[in-house]
Amino acid sequence: MTDTIISSATREAVIGFERPFTIIGERINPTGRKVLAAEMKEGDYSRVEADAKAQIAAGAHILDVNAGIPLADEPRILAEVIQLIQGFTDMPLCIDSSIVEALEAGLNVYQGKALVNSVTGEDEQMERVLPLVKKHGAAVVAISNDETGISQDPDVRFEVAKKIVERAADYGIPACDVVVDPLVMPIGAINSSGVQVFKLIHRLRTELKVNTTCGASNISFGLPNRNGVNGAFLSMAIQAGMTSAIANPMHDEIIASTLGADVMMGRDPDCANWIKRFREAPAEGEGRGRRAGGRRRRA
Repeated sequence: MTDTIISSATREAVIGFERPFTIIGERINPTGRKVLAAEMKEGDYSRVEADAKAQIAAGAHILDVNAGIPLADEPRILAEVIQLIQGFTDMPLCIDSSIVEALEAGLNVYQGKALVNSVTGEDEQMERVLPLVKKHGAAVVAISNDETGISQDPDVRFEVAKKIVERAADYGIPACDVVVDPLVMPIGAINSSGVQVFKLIHRLRTELKVNTTCGASNISFGLPNRNGVNGAFLSMAIQAGMTSAIANPMHDEIIASTLGADVMMGRDPDCANWIKRFREAPAEGEGRGRRAGGRRRRA
């Protein structure tokens, strides 16, 4: 059994084959959010705090933190946001940047074992990111593309993932600390992308024995009722072996599909998590077994 442990100073989140599905909250990200980007650039993190607290309340297990703002001091902002979040919650964090200096700034202030998002199969990037991951005792998201770009062939993406896992081992990073992103392509543009990624997830689990994650909303890009598609995708991806996803926990379809999949996969004993989330408290004056004044239905 493969477990990836992500932690703050006082709290752990475990991504694993036989564990309940892990949701990595995606909302602390200024990409496509002009107001949030402008606020973060000016040092106003009130919306960041509100988004963090809302995602925690909605059921996130880890929070992704991104400060990718054009023409801004990303290393400084990312470090400040991480320190802010650590000041009001012990939720473990995923430090998200394509800039190595920003990753380093975030890791320098982070208390615990972070999930670094991310490293690709490009040799130059692996040489810069993997030593940083090892130095800070972190885990890392490995994205299945390299210098040649994103292959439409899932077998090629598997080989890229394998290369990253092997290179990480050379730096002393165990496979359990590499969480592979198989790259989910929009199904509205590539109709076979769902089938392809499910097969790839299965290979990553059974052959490489690594945990997996993805940007769940990529699958529904360009389609109506995106949350419905995202929920269907996540249920099927969990059955295929996916163990986590970067998603919005404030969408009911995401929570229902992942908790429901946990029930069906036998990872929610006695349906306890499902019942805790969805059972309605009896209205005042009603009993627990039946509505007040009602009669039991005979079998």
